[in-house]
Amino acid sequence: MFLQYKNYMKKKILFINFGGLGDEILFLPSIISVKKEFPESEITLALEPRSKGIMSLTNIIDNTLFADIKGKSKYWELLKLLFKIWTKRFDIVVSSGSNKFISIFLFLTFIPKRYGYDSGKFSEILLTKAVKLNKNQYAAKMYHDLVRDITKINTELPEINIERREVEPNTVLIHPGVSLLSVKKNMIKTIPADKWAEVVEKLADSGKKVILAGGPDDRETIETIVKSVPAEKYTNMFGQTKNLKELAELISSAEKFLCSDSAPLHIAVALGVKTYVIFGSTDDKKLIPQNEKVVPIKNENCKCPLRPCLWEKRQTTCETLDCLKISADEIVSVVVK
Repeated sequence: MFLQYKNYMKKKILFINFGGLGDEILFLPSIISVKKEFPESEITLALEPRSKGIMSLTNIIDNTLFADIKGKSKYWELLKLLFKIWTKRFDIVVSSGSNKFISIFLFLTFIPKRYGYDSGKFSEILLTKAVKLNKNQYAAKMYHDLVRDITKINTELPEINIERREVEPNTVLIHPGVSLLSVKKNMIKTIPADKWAEVVEKLADSGKKVILAGGPDDRETIETIVKSVPAEKYTNMFGQTKNLKELAELISSAEKFLCSDSAPLHIAVALGVKTYVIFGSTDDKKLIPQNEKVVPIKNENCKCPLRPCLWEKRQTTCETLDCLKISADEIVSVVVK
């Protein structure tokens, strides 16, 4: 049943979402809708330390609680988080986790209203609302299902708060990398560095003003491009953006944005920039909205029966990576179209 709270009442609302920065951006529409329903509410987000950059992109989160659940002391971290939650006296908690343990954890918070995904009998008993998990949709919509009993407001896309720059005509901003954590875990989600170098040069030769961006995780890829492509063919902004906010501001100035399946993709979606995304082993239908602003670039001739496989069917990518065998010419033709 829809919550019968008055909007003028100040509620203390806890959101819990453990994941990378991309996940936190995709989770934003759920928080935004609840904040619009209860504009005087105090919003707290519990997340992993690696994703703290989300705070530079939004002004709707008042407080944060951190738990490093990827470390060796996962359960100790969760216990410490529980202690912190007990001191805050929240009215509502919303958690994105689908693990069966989550409903027990939420029950132990002693927060009156508890919302999470249906993971079986325990969740039906211990949660105020056990929400059916539908993974076959855009992830932002999947997360938003969690708050449909709290608010009738529907925020379809992530929204971020930055000072936008004037768009520079004919520019293609390229952010080629993915997180080093995913690479270390053998989750390969983008084309090789030498292929990115080809893309940069061919886009420049087609008449585009190419701008290159990236952070510390992208150093190896950027260095390959710098060694392979004459410097006069692009503007190198690698290392020039010192934080996510500055990266978002740079993205807002681009006419077109070309990237991998990574956090900058979701920033561009939130900004409404025309975005082109290299997809291989992950499912574009779950990671980008189905609209004309976001264009997936895939190997349409890939015959792998498991594709898309990552996360749903296996936790690492295969060695052949047929799904990422996309030529530079194919990529450039889509972007310049």
